[in-house]
Amino acid sequence: MAFTRLTASIHPKPHGTEKPHQQTHHGYVLSDEFAWLKDPNYPKVTSPDILSYLEQENRYFRDTLAPFSGLTDTLFNEFKGREAIVETSVPWVDNGFEYHWYYPENAEYKIWVRKPLNSTKETILLDENNEAQSIEFYTLNQLSISPDNRFMAWSVDDTGSERFTIYIKDLSDHTRLPQVITQTSGDIEWSQDSSGFFYTLVSEEWRPYQVQFHTLHTDAKNDHIIYTEQDQSFFVGIDTSQSSEFIFISSGSHTVNEVFIVPSASPLQPLTLMASRNLEMQYDVDHANTHFYIRVNDQHENFRLALTPQNTPEYAAWQTFINGSDEHYITGFISFSTYLALEVRVNGLAQVLIKPYQGNEHFIEFEHSSFSAHLGNNPEFAPEHIRLSYDSMVTPHSIYDYDLATHTLILRKTQQIPSGYNPNDYETERLWAKAKDGTRIPISIVYKKGFKQDGSHPMHLYGYGAYAMAMEPEFSKSALSLLDRGFSYAIAHIRGGDEMGYAWYTQGKLKHRQNTFSDFIDCAEFLIAKNYVQRGNISISGRSAGGELMGAATIQAPDLWRSVTLGVPFVDVLSTMLDESLPLTPIEWPEWGNPLTSKTDYETIAAYSPYDNITQTEYPPMMVTGGLNDPRVTYWEPAKWTAKMRKYKTDNNLLVMRMHMGAGHFSSSGRFASLKDDAEEFTFMLLAHGISS
Repeated sequence: MAFTRLTASIHPKPHGTEKPHQQTHHGYVLSDEFAWLKDPNYPKVTSPDILSYLEQENRYFRDTLAPFSGLTDTLFNEFKGREAIVETSVPWVDNGFEYHWYYPENAEYKIWVRKPLNSTKETILLDENNEAQSIEFYTLNQLSISPDNRFMAWSVDDTGSERFTIYIKDLSDHTRLPQVITQTSGDIEWSQDSSGFFYTLVSEEWRPYQVQFHTLHTDAKNDHIIYTEQDQSFFVGIDTSQSSEFIFISSGSHTVNEVFIVPSASPLQPLTLMASRNLEMQYDVDHANTHFYIRVNDQHENFRLALTPQNTPEYAAWQTFINGSDEHYITGFISFSTYLALEVRVNGLAQVLIKPYQGNEHFIEFEHSSFSAHLGNNPEFAPEHIRLSYDSMVTPHSIYDYDLATHTLILRKTQQIPSGYNPNDYETERLWAKAKDGTRIPISIVYKKGFKQDGSHPMHLYGYGAYAMAMEPEFSKSALSLLDRGFSYAIAHIRGGDEMGYAWYTQGKLKHRQNTFSDFIDCAEFLIAKNYVQRGNISISGRSAGGELMGAATIQAPDLWRSVTLGVPFVDVLSTMLDESLPLTPIEWPEWGNPLTSKTDYETIAAYSPYDNITQTEYPPMMVTGGLNDPRVTYWEPAKWTAKMRKYKTDNNLLVMRMHMGAGHFSSSGRFASLKDDAEEFTFMLLAHGISS
């Protein structure tokens, strides 16, 4: 069967000016005629030529999709119809108060409220809708209440740059304190006496590098510097123990870190190092009952759980509490007063394990054979229940409380689909494709009942495969718009993520990076061979490092795809890893390799870097997205990809780019504004499949 292509629009295509640019490394000359799209004043973007080109692309995108606004509106209404008009969270208890948030009718943002446990009178803590008035972008990172319940600090990004400003309110009279702290990572951790809080500053290059302590009612210019990280490849983060007795300061890269501790009752006390970065391991820490509990990969790549008395936190004193295992991959944990709750991945599925300090461990059991279960919001140290989240491909996101005494699950909330959803109308499978090297790759797939495994249905395939980030077999509300139009929707759980254990991650990075791309292509070939879909009738999408995957899949197997959506795509891997002035480059070298110092790394990256492997050939229809304020994947990567593709591709298939000029890595803010972005991307995808309604 031959499939028609979504052809180029009648509107004039933008044309990116070419300017010669070369750099030489290890004897190789790297030419890049679109390098000029990186503004020399970055992170400011002021070049008229660059701004003009981006606006040309945006105009071409708008003009091209304008005739199909009816389909975009239909999709937007479908998406919005699956959102509760008034949505309320499950309440949670913390330090004598009950908290919850809710969306007012048709509101973009949340209102946060609380009430004393012995009262019915609620107090509004923060109305995000009021905060977000008259600005294009608004994201709340953290809302944190002081231990004495009197003060609230919260952090906000109003540009998409992920540089958060911290504000403080006195809840006794709801007045805002005049002190405002800018250029932070958004994290807030209070001292035990409520005198102030820890926060992390980001550098001009967007690296969280310094922890400071702010004392309430004092000028932020006089805040105490607690820790400064000099290594450009290390990022700093802060956290509070579940017991609330300790503050943890972690500094690390993708492969190694170290943790300092300080009593939260004595925030200015000198820091204590638990284990040095020189041990070249990864670990994280919690505290309960005079002991530290440590998840660490020193003895097994899937991590063990160790413990040590709090008065001997040094590495030599750590004793194994739970052994590392080939079968059980420990991905996280919380130390409560009488037990540990661990997130453990077993055979690729995220599960929750309960381990009492005294007694036998057990997994929390769910009814489906393929699901994703995670620890939820659990602020208290000695709760009666553990809060969990649960999904499957056919089960909307659900919140449970788990009763430790009776080992029973109490359903607190299931995601509402106001426009209607019956899980019995859909089926899901877990499939296993075989990679070129013989490795079995899991695939999660869902489709509507009546689906015929004869290759006649279109498919959408999603992937990521990086940073040890697993793509869970979760419910997707937006995917219903595909399933109800006859699509199947599949997730390829490829190497580079950590679905099948930590080795799954290491087998998709550095010199093994090609495995990620080959796995994705092999999954598509498997689905074609098993008659789930025909060759050329698969649309694909991925974001960020998943956008890199989309670029590589486009370059390496262009005939497989009906359309490709590259979201904020990391496609210019080689040039980015050669540019150590960028904030994320040094910390990313352990992930991708350092082509500045290693000829082998240069050659490895050059062999797959999507931007550098564009050639004169035919490519499928593509939609590319970016954000001008994106600090993770800089705007020029999608822009350069688009410009170079326009130059080299020999087909007449549609290529469009949408560059958000007032947003960052995560596109539009607001629960409905972001749906418009999704509707545009789905419009492009459906049109590529010849579906216009």
